[in-house]
Amino acid sequence: MKTVSIKPAEVQKNWWVIDANGLVLGRLASLVANRLRGKHKPTFTPHVDCGDHVVIVNAEKVKVTGNKADQSVFYWHTGYPGGIKGRTQGQILTGKHPERVIEKAVERMITRGPLGRQQMRNLHVYAGPAHPHDGQAPKALDVASMNRKNRVA
Repeated sequence: MKTVSIKPAEVQKNWWVIDANGLVLGRLASLVANRLRGKHKPTFTPHVDCGDHVVIVNAEKVKVTGNKADQSVFYWHTGYPGGIKGRTQGQILTGKHPERVIEKAVERMITRGPLGRQQMRNLHVYAGPAHPHDGQAPKALDVASMNRKNRVA
């Protein structure tokens, strides 16, 4: 057997669309991170962006299990003394930009560095059911049917 190491010019990228309605956040993020990295392909090469494009719709309807909606807090600092601020996942999901919860969850599962930033550009998350990527003819990926734990009833 030979080890396959593909070059960036040989990469074939597919487009996938995932409906996040009722899906568990962490399980969805894990699956999306693997698709973005290209680990689901037999030609996976760690130092090349060989992953696919992933479009996630209905990001506002994603579910978090347990008490994570109230207890999981995203912190940031304003740059001023005493300027630490935080917002819970539940507040973000019901707020103006609910897609940021999915983006942050996937971003934390991707490797850090220039390659990870390049792979994150292949993620497209939308709060509602519409997306502008119909021209790429994305294939639907049914995450809920892969495992019964992927969906919260």
